[in-house]
Amino acid sequence: MTDVVSLELIFDDETDSAVRAEWDALVSADLPSQARHRGESNRPHVTLLVRPDLAPFDAAPLEAALPLALRLGAPVLFGRGRNRVIARSVIPTEELLSLHARVHELAGPGADVDHTVPGAWTAHVTLARRVPLERLGDALGVLEERSGEDLAARAVGIRRWDAATKTVTDLVGRGTLESC
Repeated sequence: MTDVVSLELIFDDETDSAVRAEWDALVSADLPSQARHRGESNRPHVTLLVRPDLAPFDAAPLEAALPLALRLGAPVLFGRGRNRVIARSVIPTEELLSLHARVHELAGPGADVDHTVPGAWTAHVTLARRVPLERLGDALGVLEERSGEDLAARAVGIRRWDAATKTVTDLVGRGTLESC
């Protein structure tokens, strides 16, 4: 599935900067990192929903759930084969899980990507993609050295990413960074 639409939680400036600092630490160690992705839309986020298409989405009912306090936890690994994705886990709370379920309820039925469906969702913030197995220890070491602790975070908005048109639309909350 290449052309997809996703709904994503975005962070306040402080959280965004903290995640970008982890991206930069990986680059400084000559490791794969999301910092190497130069697209305008690239920013730290938590994906809530992914599907091939999505009708116009009214996110106004979600505004009351923001800002949402979160905690970014230990690194998690995704994938198989010779490479992995490294991400920060997002520790689930009742508020986060309720928001996630409400997003899916408002979106209605669709061909959701399995790992974004309520009950199968692993909330995370991607730090690096395509990390070779032989470099995982190095990457995890950099992240441990950089912080090694949970990170208090705050989600302040929800955006829509359309891969086919390569456009981002802020749906609710503050979607632009005051400083980048």
